[in-house]
Amino acid sequence: QVHLVESGGGLVQAGGSLRLSCEASGRTFSTYTMGWFRQAPGKEREFVANITWRGRSTDYADSVKGRFTISRDNAKNTVYLQMNSLKPEDTAVYYCAALSGRRSYYYTSYEYWGQGTQVTVSS
Repeated sequence: QVHLVESGGGLVQAGGSLRLSCEASGRTFSTYTMGWFRQAPGKEREFVANITWRGRSTDYADSVKGRFTISRDNAKNTVYLQMNSLKPEDTAVYYCAALSGRRSYYYTSYEYWGQGTQVTVSS
């Protein structure tokens, strides 16, 4: 069982930066692939980034490549999403999720979810 709590969301102007954190409870955090997803009003939940359990491999959605960076600190049971050069279209609720298997782009593959944190980018 993994319990996830996101933080770090907020209101930022276009071009600005935010860093999201997701703290996990549970001794097995380091064995999980971690992902970030987002959901804007009226839209489906979409993949943002994921990272393998050791942090050696990452994947990103094309829309965030070069602007967002996912990382993790297994000693702190925390995964991060550094978001730079934010755009109004990045506005959404951001969720972290845990998967006890290979990396996946599909939100249905993930077993555990946080409650989400709102990111709003003004133009």
